[in-house]
Amino acid sequence: MWQSVGLTVLVIVATLICVLLFMLCGWYVVWQLFLSKFKFLRELVGDASSPQAEPESKECESERVPPVTPRQRPKTARQRILATGSTT
Repeated sequence: MWQSVGLTVLVIVATLICVLLFMLCGWYVVWQLFLSKFKFLRELVGDASSPQAEPESKECESERVPPVTPRQRPKTARQRILATGSTT
């Protein structure tokens, strides 16, 4: 009788260990293939050693060179008509 109870407990514990190992392996694969590419999730997990992690810039914002030609929004048709009408 005690042998059957012990065997039942052993099977339950072994099953739980197998399920946990399977879940951990699945999480690792999904992390490596997909989730590690999101900066937000890397910050939540605290993973700074990912190869996809963006390096920290050591120069302050005031030292950065602004772009030579800043991008501007294209003008709408109405803005173009108003601009040409005001010059005449």
